[in-house]
Amino acid sequence: MNKRKIAVVITARPSYSRVKTVLSAIQDHQDLELQLIIAASALLDRYGSAISFIEKDGFTIAAKVFNVLEGENLTAAAKTTGIGILELSTVFDNLKPDLVVTVADRFETMATAISASYMNIPLAHIQGGEVTGNIDEKVRHSITKLSDYHFVASESAKKRVIKLGENPQFVFNTGCPSIDIASEVAKIEGLNFDPYQKYGGVGAEPDLSNGYLVVMQHPVTTEYQDSRKHIEETLYAINELKIPTLWFWPNVDAGADGTSTGIRSFREKNKLENVHFFKNMEGSDFLILLNNSQGLIGNSSVGIRECAYLGVPVINIGSRQNRRDRGTNVVDVDYDKQEIVKAIQTVISNGKSNQSTIYGGGNAGKDIANLLSKVTLQFHKTIMY
Repeated sequence: MNKRKIAVVITARPSYSRVKTVLSAIQDHQDLELQLIIAASALLDRYGSAISFIEKDGFTIAAKVFNVLEGENLTAAAKTTGIGILELSTVFDNLKPDLVVTVADRFETMATAISASYMNIPLAHIQGGEVTGNIDEKVRHSITKLSDYHFVASESAKKRVIKLGENPQFVFNTGCPSIDIASEVAKIEGLNFDPYQKYGGVGAEPDLSNGYLVVMQHPVTTEYQDSRKHIEETLYAINELKIPTLWFWPNVDAGADGTSTGIRSFREKNKLENVHFFKNMEGSDFLILLNNSQGLIGNSSVGIRECAYLGVPVINIGSRQNRRDRGTNVVDVDYDKQEIVKAIQTVISNGKSNQSTIYGGGNAGKDIANLLSKVTLQFHKTIMY
């Protein structure tokens, strides 16, 4: 019996850690062959290339797709998607996968979905059915309609995908694969590595032994003109509190130039003796760092997902995660320095939050691989309702 060839397309830095356990499970499955494709911003060093981590973890890369058009604006995002369709179509034609897997909701994933669909290759989507209230939601629901199989992360997401007209037979609540890693990290005591020594970065090197914060704040594509103003409010708050802080660079989205410029300009005018900046970090190390922190500040989905499982307090800023299912660990604030300062002081005073399994319990990778080996390959579908 020939192995079923599964092409997984990774288009952004966070997507790799989000599906790492799926990749491992596919690679280890006796009936599956992994075809790993790395594309778009996952290849860009200035946003923290994922390539070195992927190769270090023992995965063979079947193809690389360089398709990001510089600019970090809406036009560049649209053109990047177009280039992605052209390039991925060629890759799929060469690899001839039996099934393509796409992840989440970034604009580059649209290229994967369109290419596979027009080439009559069955498409599986991980993390569909969620709501956030920005451009990602349009992309996410569009990919749902293009996809044949749906591996969702929560019960509400499953219900939403079915309401969109998808066949319940092919909608599976597997939980989020990133929780698989979080479940292992939860067993580790303490910060077991030196982030400065292992990952370099730039800025001050504050003592972390008495507590620290982590910041990860991305631009919001529907508010990209205000990205510099948004990041400055967070910078003012962190600078005022003087708490040791580890700050991670933003994703390559429309508005990323404003976010990056805001950070660089603020650093030139202020000493920021309590802040160190990183581009990227291995997924498990990043979660260890979060698990031992006093809280995460920003608007990353890791605060909504993995931090809920780990019980890490999160100050979620702005609209990027609007309406997404939350655990009790999240405090929502606006782009306002005083609100951010007050929220940070509150979560530090309250300490760890209760664990939530709203996004799964740690078996998603193996469950998804098993389903990929068993599902009936379908090339066309009709709306059920």
